[in-house]
Formats: sequence, structure tokens, C-alpha cells
Amino acid sequence: MTEIEESDRFECKVVNIINNLKWKGVMVKEIKSGGNVYFARTDPKRDLKPGDTLYLGVRELPSQMEEMQAEVTLYDKNDEKIDWTFI
Repeated sequence: MTEIEESDRFECKVVNIINNLKWKGVMVKEIKSGGNVYFARTDPKRDLKPGDTLYLGVRELPSQMEEMQAEVTLYDKNDEKIDWTFI
């Protein structure tokens, strides 16, 4: 099994944008696994739309945190951090 490094990036596509009061919620689908991740607090000034390509970074959390296994970060093509969430 290949170990995931924090510097690894996984291509994903924006599948849905949800306009909240202060933020935009962004649902992305990881290309290889088909898994979805929702990011609730992206900057509304970003011009994201369904079909856009973004990238995921994953950091494994300590095993003591049973209900959360990893921190997932959303990046643009320039490796600029957009948002993060726990899964």
C-alpha cells in the first residue's frame, strides 16, 4: 500500500456550489475514487463553478481522534489553500 504524503495532491472536480449567507459551500468529487467532499466556507469572491478542476491534500490525524480520520484541504491549480475540513 502506498503511503499518502501531506504534499500529495489529488485531482477533483467541482460538482455543486451552494451560496450561503457569508460563504460558498463547494462539493467536489475526487477523480480516481469517486468520493465526494464538502467544503462549507470558501471565499465567495472565488469564481468557482461546477466542472472546475481543483486539488485535495490529505493529512492523517492521530489515532486518538476516533470520529475524525483525516484533515482534507482544498487547493487551486497554484497550490493556494481554499478551505479545509475533517473527515
